[in-house]
Amino acid sequence: MRPGQPAPLPASSPVEAIDHEFSFSRADFDRVRQLIYQHAGISLHDGKHAMVYSRLSRRLRDTGHKSFASYLQWLEGVTGPQGDQEWQEFVNCLTTNLTSFFREEHHFHALTEDLKTLTGKPLRIWCCAASTGEEPYSIAMTCQEALGSGGGVQIISSDIDTNVLNTARRGVYAGESRGLSPQRLRQFFLKGTGANEGRIRVKPDLARMIEFRPLNLMDATWSLGEPFHIVFCRNVMIYFDAPTQRKVLERIHKVMRPGGLLFVGHSENFTDSRDLFRLRGKTIYERVG
Repeated sequence: MRPGQPAPLPASSPVEAIDHEFSFSRADFDRVRQLIYQHAGISLHDGKHAMVYSRLSRRLRDTGHKSFASYLQWLEGVTGPQGDQEWQEFVNCLTTNLTSFFREEHHFHALTEDLKTLTGKPLRIWCCAASTGEEPYSIAMTCQEALGSGGGVQIISSDIDTNVLNTARRGVYAGESRGLSPQRLRQFFLKGTGANEGRIRVKPDLARMIEFRPLNLMDATWSLGEPFHIVFCRNVMIYFDAPTQRKVLERIHKVMRPGGLLFVGHSENFTDSRDLFRLRGKTIYERVG
């Protein structure tokens, strides 16, 4: 077992008794944990047994398998485009996407001030976890408010989950989406009519600021272009164990400009990586070196 890899459940560990449509043993759960760790760096703890069953059951139905053991054996052996697609579906099922517009609002107040002091055109920002798009669009709105529509900002927004990326690209949301003020709704969104009444769509000039792309933080290489002034990597590291966190932080450090800013989630703390980032503000770090 690799260092940092999730340990298997002990043989004596009880499994919650649930009326299952499919056979799902402790060994199956451990196998899922190992596979998602290897492919996405995600560490699933023991309490995720029911979540794994619920989310992966749909893949068993879609692929015609009658047990988790059968599905996982097939998954590890399938190759070519079909294999690539099924591994993506496997990862999509097990990722968590919780987001809203202007979540952790203090970050966007800080971003407004930082944007006015940064030099170098164009300004480059990377949002590591696009989810359904609320975070990168919040970044883009903040950039337009601080710098104007011609502010020369490039935003790359990535996610490992291709399903949520498709939602983000569409830029269509419920009309009463949390975090949006009436003024921002008027300035940055179009109201739906007819069959789309009650929904809103991001205006084209805002959407053009963002390039959405799939990206697995565990990939050996990241092709992201010029170094970034700012990186948003919020509520991502909480799904990684300590060795994986360190590995990802080292690679984020390499794709940032000297003095670049890293915005992280409220429950994330990287004081053990002071050689890479120093705390600059509330859950905001500055690249060292």
